[in-house]
Amino acid sequence: MNIKAWLNLVIAKQASDLHILVGVPPHIRIDGKLGPVEGEGVVNEAQAKDLIFPLLNPEQKDQLLVNKEIDFSFAFGNLGRFRVNAYFQKGGLSAALRLIPERIKTIEELNLPKICHQLAELRQGLVLVTGPTGHGKSSTLAAIIEEINQNRAEHVVTIEDPIEYVYQAKKSIISQREMHQDTHSWSVALRSVLREDPDVVLVGEMRDYETIAAVLTVAETGHLVLATLHTNNASQTVDRVVDVFPEHQQAQIRMQLSNTLEAVIAQRLIPAVGGGRVPAVEVLVGTAAVKTSIREGKSHLINNVIQTSAELGMQTLERDLARLVNSGTVELNTARGFALAPDELNRLVKG
Repeated sequence: MNIKAWLNLVIAKQASDLHILVGVPPHIRIDGKLGPVEGEGVVNEAQAKDLIFPLLNPEQKDQLLVNKEIDFSFAFGNLGRFRVNAYFQKGGLSAALRLIPERIKTIEELNLPKICHQLAELRQGLVLVTGPTGHGKSSTLAAIIEEINQNRAEHVVTIEDPIEYVYQAKKSIISQREMHQDTHSWSVALRSVLREDPDVVLVGEMRDYETIAAVLTVAETGHLVLATLHTNNASQTVDRVVDVFPEHQQAQIRMQLSNTLEAVIAQRLIPAVGGGRVPAVEVLVGTAAVKTSIREGKSHLINNVIQTSAELGMQTLERDLARLVNSGTVELNTARGFALAPDELNRLVKG
């Protein structure tokens, strides 16, 4: 069993993930579908250790054995990087390895909405990119950061766990800080970032109320902050940010969020006709109506605002799914599986 051969296969097949688990053959995910690596047998406990331990340095190995899991990343020659979560299951060592391509794709190459170009021009405020794991959030953020890098002379600070895309300084300079290697905690890193003269701050994930509170503070102080959340749509994103706080703080958080939120990009990667995946994207822009809804605790009105504000660049997930179906890019049955409101999708699709 040769992990280098499997990683080369992931790159050659343009797969997204490699899974190594005791008791099953290695599996890779292509266009969202998981399947075994052809010709490989079942991985046993000894083989799993021989495959995974060489990827870690001694300190990371100690952390894994003590904590039973670890996130890290590594460069695979000049072919790409892999983000890894090594963990134990049923007492056996396992790992999920995600491919991070070496080249950062542009907004156009990712088929993202044109409004993403406007987000790359923002000087301050909060931009949230949301969606399930494995649906392109990191790639979207990287495309926006790289556009800033190419067109603006800024200091960009990223706080990640672990570092995924690696940026080369162009017009901007970019400080990339990795959890555990470069800083001990999200909250400490975010308190420190204000003393690092940033213009743009990328937060890999808003995981808890301390991180969310710090993100809102950084955005309030006149910086552009980009971050991710694991939520399904824009209104749920607003609720998640507010609900993570104790009830007595929620009015203040709604005020902070309404003052700073510039946009929410909620995306899915949808299997396309003929192979590959394409993004379907819900877009919320922080207009006066949106800010009022947030401030007054009426997030249930946000979807109505999105539906009636297409001229401002907003769109529901169902409208974008319907666009993909009507253009022949995605099958209707496939789109229905990703829709949050299937009846609305059916109404928008051409007969």
